[in-house]
Amino acid sequence: MTRPHIDDADARAAYRRELRAVARGPRLTGLFFVFASLGLWAWPQSGGPVRIGPLATESWGWISLGIGWAILLWVIVARTRHHKARMAELDD
Repeated sequence: MTRPHIDDADARAAYRRELRAVARGPRLTGLFFVFASLGLWAWPQSGGPVRIGPLATESWGWISLGIGWAILLWVIVARTRHHKARMAELDD
């Protein structure tokens, strides 16, 4: 692979698509955990269980939020590393 040419609009759009594809699965997983935390916080107010296992449902929501954001931060680092590596490549 060569360094992307971001001068051209089509090449820039293709490079954006490439960056969006980096760590797509983990990004969607992180977003799932973040939105699941919202559901876990709202569930007891709508008649769901107050406790799930040893912890309160809201505590599971906080755990889910922390896991989701940790995954999303890892995705940001992975995309940044990918971008830096691509920009450091020499043109052939």
